[in-house]
Amino acid sequence: MHQQADPLAALRAATSEQHERLDSGLPLSGPAPDLHDYAAHLTMVRDWLAPLQPWLASFADGPQLVLPPVERLALIGADLNEPGMPPLRAPAPAHAWPRDASAAYRWGVCYVIEGSQLGGKVLYGKLAGTLAPHPLRYLKGSDAGPGPRWRAFMLALKEHVKSPDEIADACAGACAAFESILKLSLDSK
Repeated sequence: MHQQADPLAALRAATSEQHERLDSGLPLSGPAPDLHDYAAHLTMVRDWLAPLQPWLASFADGPQLVLPPVERLALIGADLNEPGMPPLRAPAPAHAWPRDASAAYRWGVCYVIEGSQLGGKVLYGKLAGTLAPHPLRYLKGSDAGPGPRWRAFMLALKEHVKSPDEIADACAGACAAFESILKLSLDSK
């Protein structure tokens, strides 16, 4: 009997080192993050997502059509414009994403985007009291939390990324997404 490969396990394995580097290098990973750290985090994520959203929307297939869109950039903008936030820095140069990327590659990129919301929920729990009264809209996300969306994403990922070639392509997309935000995290320090 042929056992189907698990794309989620492959993505986790392919990106575990990058994930660890990112978690320890985020502006909010210090011992006592403040609003300046949150602003640095938000501008880093804004600069990462700003080219990704239109790039993903330019395709007629793939993960961006499976789940309803989330206005992440609007949440980031609202948080950055809250009273008491430090002045915004200019956006970083945009990463160029491949125009001919396969759907599987884009599933890998979306794995990193969707997974970041799980980390955001953890950060929200850690920082909501400390950074009050700032609403931390981006970290909070939806009232339902990221769990239901993550479960729907995982099910769709397993449905759309099955073959060894597709899984390898998804891993390449996830690694590229991590590398692009890792570069921005270094630039934000």
